[in-house]
Amino acid sequence: MNFRDLNLNTPLYNALDDLGFTTPTPIQEHAFNVVSSGKDVVGIAQTGTGKTFAYMLPILKNLPFATQENPRILVLVPTRELVVQVVEEIEKLSKYMNTRVLGVYGGTNINTQKQAIAEGLDILVATPGRFYDLALSRVLQVKSIQKLVIDEVDVMLDLGFRHQLINIFDLLPERRQNIMFSATMTEDVDDLINDFFKSPERVSIAVSGTPLENIKQLRYEVPNFYTKVNLLFELLQDKERFNKTLIFVANKKMADRLFDKLDERFHDELCVIHSNKTQNYRLRSIEQFRTGMNRILVATDIMARSHVINFDTPNYPENYMHRIGRTGRAEREGEALIFTTESDTEAIENIQSLMNMQIPVLELPEAVEISDQLIEEERPQIKERNNPDRKPEDVGPAFHEKSEKNKKENLGGSYKFKIAEKYKKPKTRGDKNYNRRNKKK
Repeated sequence: MNFRDLNLNTPLYNALDDLGFTTPTPIQEHAFNVVSSGKDVVGIAQTGTGKTFAYMLPILKNLPFATQENPRILVLVPTRELVVQVVEEIEKLSKYMNTRVLGVYGGTNINTQKQAIAEGLDILVATPGRFYDLALSRVLQVKSIQKLVIDEVDVMLDLGFRHQLINIFDLLPERRQNIMFSATMTEDVDDLINDFFKSPERVSIAVSGTPLENIKQLRYEVPNFYTKVNLLFELLQDKERFNKTLIFVANKKMADRLFDKLDERFHDELCVIHSNKTQNYRLRSIEQFRTGMNRILVATDIMARSHVINFDTPNYPENYMHRIGRTGRAEREGEALIFTTESDTEAIENIQSLMNMQIPVLELPEAVEISDQLIEEERPQIKERNNPDRKPEDVGPAFHEKSEKNKKENLGGSYKFKIAEKYKKPKTRGDKNYNRRNKKK
């Protein structure tokens, strides 16, 4: 099948020709008629398989020209970076159409976004929090929204957006089409579908966890953090092979720690991004990485590239699939490397079990120095409670003599009477009946 078989309109064909796309991906092919039908849709496909085009092609084909100011299509995504990415994709597709697209997200001036909304738009791409703020401000009118798209819904639920999504559902018109795309099907995703979707039709492409065929996966067994750094030094020297490389780490602390080490050798080629950075810093880093100004990006989670290096092994196999899905896009070959330590044995077994394949293990290059230095998280943790060297006689008694001030008698219920006697409080205090009787006298 090619895009001509989907019976699109001329503006969309012109845009696809400009992009050089002739053949739809499996999710684009299977989702087109379902989304076009107006039914609620649940699409399951991995990151990097063209989900944005899968829902936007049928939506744009059936979106008539209108001059109204309020949006008719709402696309919710979990992160600010994805807002920027999805807006770019929609603008490419609607290049020859009179479609107004706007992206909104937190961390920037909301008044500027309110002004842009007031100028009129057709498609709004937003993070849940910023959309909800704008809807409550009454600047954004939601009564005209006909279609709700929730992209990367599994990531959205992992980030704790469930309550915000429920609040947004309550704000939107009841008569609308719900379109949801996810890389994995989890219990939380299933609960959301059952609660808010009306007899949705499911479009599933490949079993969740099946790796993309055009991603070459390799593994290095590495003992510790500093040896991983030495391995990165060796690999990243090859600028031709690692010309645009995304390095995933476990958390923000590790991202900053690794950035500081790599900065010693790759200062002008390196950038870092995580949620503690300002919005302007994050967007600037993405732009510099996208344009090639920086060829190495250290991140906890972000965009697509030709090479992905898992510096830390993720605990959840699905997270690994998300990460490697960032490479090998648009039918281009990608490469994903993963560094595993001895403590990662169970995690890497779960990943390989999910994919039903073994990741080839490579020998460390001879030039890589094995470090004996350990970071805080790698050092043995001494827990006195379970210290095998501690002798039983070292354990003291489980009680001690009370201090003088704590040797008070527990007076129980009689305490209030002793206090009353000591301070000579009147017997009639608070006794309304007694006071009433005295007045009658």
